[in-house]
Amino acid sequence: MKSQDIRKAYLQFFESKNHLIVPSAPIVLKDDPTLMFNNSGMAQFKEFFLGNGTPKSPRIADTQKCLRVSGKHNDLEDVGFDTYHHTMFEMLGNWSFGDYFKKEALAWAWEFLTEVLKLDKDRLYVSVFEGNPAENVPFDQEAFDIWKQYVSEDRIILGNKKDNFWEMGDQGPCGPCSEIHIDLRTDAERAAVSGRSLVNADHPQVVEIWNNVFMEFNRKADGSLEKLPAQHVDTGMGFERLCMAMQGVTSNYDTDVFTPLIHKVESITGLKYTSNEIKSISEEQNKINIAIRVIVDHVRAVAFAIADGQLPSNTGAGYVIRRILRRAIRYGFTFLNQKEAFIHQLVAVLADQMGEFFPEIRAQHNLVTNVIKEEEASFLRTLEQGLQLLDKVVAETQGTEVKGEKVFELYDTFGFPKDLTALILKEKGFTYQEAEFEAELAKQKARSRAASEVTTEDWKVLIEGNVETFVGYDQTENEVKITRIRKVDSKKDGLLYQIVLDATPFYPEGGGQVGDKGTLVSANEVIEIIDTKKENNLILHFAKSLPENVNAVFVAKVNTKLRTATSKNHSATHLMHLALRTILGTHVEQKGSLVNPNYLRFDFSHFAKVTDDEIRQVEDFVNARIAEQLALVEYRNLPIQEAMAKGAMALFGEKYGDTVRMIEFGESRELCGGIHVKNTADIWHFKIVSEGAVAAGIRRVEAITGTAVADFFAQQEAALAQIKETLKNPQDALKAVVSLQDENAKLKKQIEQLLKDKAKNLKGELAAQLQTVNGVRFLATQVDLDANGAKDLAYELGQNQTDIFLVLATLTDDKPMLTCYISKELVDSKGLNAGQVVRELGKYIQGGGGGQPFFATAGGKLAAGIPEALQKAITFIQ
Repeated sequence: MKSQDIRKAYLQFFESKNHLIVPSAPIVLKDDPTLMFNNSGMAQFKEFFLGNGTPKSPRIADTQKCLRVSGKHNDLEDVGFDTYHHTMFEMLGNWSFGDYFKKEALAWAWEFLTEVLKLDKDRLYVSVFEGNPAENVPFDQEAFDIWKQYVSEDRIILGNKKDNFWEMGDQGPCGPCSEIHIDLRTDAERAAVSGRSLVNADHPQVVEIWNNVFMEFNRKADGSLEKLPAQHVDTGMGFERLCMAMQGVTSNYDTDVFTPLIHKVESITGLKYTSNEIKSISEEQNKINIAIRVIVDHVRAVAFAIADGQLPSNTGAGYVIRRILRRAIRYGFTFLNQKEAFIHQLVAVLADQMGEFFPEIRAQHNLVTNVIKEEEASFLRTLEQGLQLLDKVVAETQGTEVKGEKVFELYDTFGFPKDLTALILKEKGFTYQEAEFEAELAKQKARSRAASEVTTEDWKVLIEGNVETFVGYDQTENEVKITRIRKVDSKKDGLLYQIVLDATPFYPEGGGQVGDKGTLVSANEVIEIIDTKKENNLILHFAKSLPENVNAVFVAKVNTKLRTATSKNHSATHLMHLALRTILGTHVEQKGSLVNPNYLRFDFSHFAKVTDDEIRQVEDFVNARIAEQLALVEYRNLPIQEAMAKGAMALFGEKYGDTVRMIEFGESRELCGGIHVKNTADIWHFKIVSEGAVAAGIRRVEAITGTAVADFFAQQEAALAQIKETLKNPQDALKAVVSLQDENAKLKKQIEQLLKDKAKNLKGELAAQLQTVNGVRFLATQVDLDANGAKDLAYELGQNQTDIFLVLATLTDDKPMLTCYISKELVDSKGLNAGQVVRELGKYIQGGGGGQPFFATAGGKLAAGIPEALQKAITFIQ
């Protein structure tokens, strides 16, 4: 049974059980600050389990793209080495929100596996929670009794808290679970060793395929459990493992989920992947297998993250995506001998394979391919730099053991894994101090944990059963009561309080727009709100202190000056988006944005620099709409299909409900939850201040509106006045600047010619100073030239010579430079290396450098070190 058919069969089965089939949420989470990525099927439904929202249906089924590479659920380092761990995977899930419970969930799981898929019942084992008296959670007798209707008791296994009590994190919804495991070993293997003994023992062919979680509890900050308002079912079935069971193979990578990608890697590299069915393989083949598994797994995670709007970067979720991709590149570089970018070629296979069910990968195919290709090329350049640094480390090492600290520096700065460094060192006859490396790694992890450490207390609920609402589209000031509070302490932000209000006018950060700031005012005190965010459908107001009387009636006041400036930038963003699509083409799509009171930032798909003329056209387009005084037309709770029929722009990577809010200014129509001006005239004026590349195929524009534009023009006018004053107030300032540039260019040419003449004159003087040392004509001296002049002089002296060794020092603007030239014949016959020479001599001028074996340079910052550097030069030939 093909993977696509298995997925369809699952969803059709639960649709027949009155479940609403919903699409996968984006793999990158944008409205839950506690998670970077969807790491489980239940992540998008957290608010329903916590009672902070109402689902579309009490019964839901889906397949969710998941990513586990950080936090509690971190499988990254296992990926590739075994046949069943993945970074991205699909989780087939069926959900009950206060509807059915254990009886139905377990019965349907058994029915689907054994009657629809017709898996062999004799290969299946089930587990139930054995109980935990310490937390007053009893043995799951109900699940045990249900399972006895379907399997013999010897196939029911009691599991402890680690295996059979599911928790998403340190806090939050949780509960006992009942797993289904399958034994995929041969009949002979099963006869020799019972599958029961291998359940939850990390055996590659005895694996969990379905987990039925019974959400009954909420884990509080102090570790205790409290009952949830209702009982829920959260089930998850590993799609890749299920395919393995259905397709009669013993590895996820031997299923048709991965084989098309593997075949593509084979065709690119000329290397073959050996199926897991073959037990006896060489060490070399095993390394190839691991590398191919890493690559085909990682490209899925990276491609879908980019398609959902997360570009690789140096921080946050973007850093995680970059780290995954770089791990794949390293394995290709080291074990598949791929020195050029190639992983991007797999995206076409992925789009063809999964595009029917996940249309975002097909729609974003070109963008994903180009971003990955550019990331590959960039990191391969970084690898080359790292290899040069490793050569330097080896050259400076006394003996044959490199310090672990140096190996960690390569790992930390260039992303060199220790196994890659060890491999290169081994080829050179070196080892490294592994214990020291691990100590440095442990220090880094401790620093990282300390920096991100957050302690969150439980909510203190002041008003039970309250439904918190947002009234900020219509009001900036509102009488409110506090419904709940909690304390959050982090290394980054210090001690803060999160406050929830019954009817808040504060807009929470979202859709690129920053959260509102303002105050809570009562009869006796004023509390400053420094930020507003949203988490699990609750709007959180951040304050550095709590009111003395939390039960008082307050007036919530939004800082209207900041909000007004922000709304101008947000509305201008919509107009600019339309302008870019009109002027550059409809291929332009938003890929990220930031809207705050000071400026707007907009990332979009486009494969060329936006020219100055195009920028002017965009500005003119937006300012024309401002001049038209277009009124805001706002549609609230509009059915999404109706919004799309009206021409609304929807963004990939965003999660939309059945009803949406649409913002319209003339022809600009976008789905948006943000704050906007009432009329485009309120924006006053629009000005682009910068444009540049963010990644392959992604451009970034920054722009300003309103008073920021007035300030910008005032600064430009002041700068022009200063320029005129400096130029003695000419009538035509531009003409005066052009004349000055022409004069400067002529003087530069004259200086260059004088320096060349000076170098020629020096050639005769220095040739006479050459001395013979051990059959080498040697000279180390300081010359009154710039670095380019020294280079020309060195080549002049070395021309048609076979035994020259030169070290020339120069000093320009108090910056010393060493230039080394060695005849190529000496490089070959005596093993001399100019790069090594300047690296050693560069230490005396507190600098360094490199180059080719016959020519290299080193810059530094200690001019006083030149004499000693020149004095030491002779040691290389003595």
